[in-house]
Amino acid sequence: MGKAHGRYELKHYINYADVIELRYRLPFVVRPDENSIDGNGYRVKSLYFDNYNDKVLREKINGVDGREKFRLRLYNNDTSFIRLEKKSKKNGICLKESATISEEECRRLLDGDFAVLKEKENPLCLEFYAKMCYQQLRPKNIVDYWREAYIYPIGNVRITLDYDIRTSLNIYDFLRAEPIPIPISGIYILEVKYDSFLPEIIRGIVSLSSRRSTAFSKYAATRII
Repeated sequence: MGKAHGRYELKHYINYADVIELRYRLPFVVRPDENSIDGNGYRVKSLYFDNYNDKVLREKINGVDGREKFRLRLYNNDTSFIRLEKKSKKNGICLKESATISEEECRRLLDGDFAVLKEKENPLCLEFYAKMCYQQLRPKNIVDYWREAYIYPIGNVRITLDYDIRTSLNIYDFLRAEPIPIPISGIYILEVKYDSFLPEIIRGIVSLSSRRSTAFSKYAATRII
């Protein structure tokens, strides 16, 4: 299981002109994430879980401290590597834990066979199974987007530009290679994640006159459209 690691996270709405400016600025200081396709980024697809009362969505909208969410995630439609992730936030610090699951195990989850989680004997999978039982968490919707990612080693900084956000309520689209059908147009998000401090050179390079800080959630945005 991926060990929980606390990090700070800044998010900003930006526009397409900002994206162009950042693409020019960033390579002077940071390097592209090694998983990028030809240095241009990669596709991210997540399936989020919530209950009948939209507990996860409501806690996000209300800014509840100590909130958490579970999701399945894959990259570039590669179903050979699927992760179960738990993301939580407390006192402004974001933590993420992860465990790998197979495509077959994922299909069983989509079909409602939650007992597959118990078979893995993994702490995160067992926690997720328990919360699917007593919180009634169920697959809710898919969030799909293109991500440009950059790395700066000092401070363990990760800068991402997310756009071409799409969504689907058909949970079986998660394992399909076809494009996710519903676009969420006009949204560009800059995220900066770091450990204990953010180097001044990074603060300067991501400083944009048009940006505004936000508590933006792709899950929440695609649920309330």
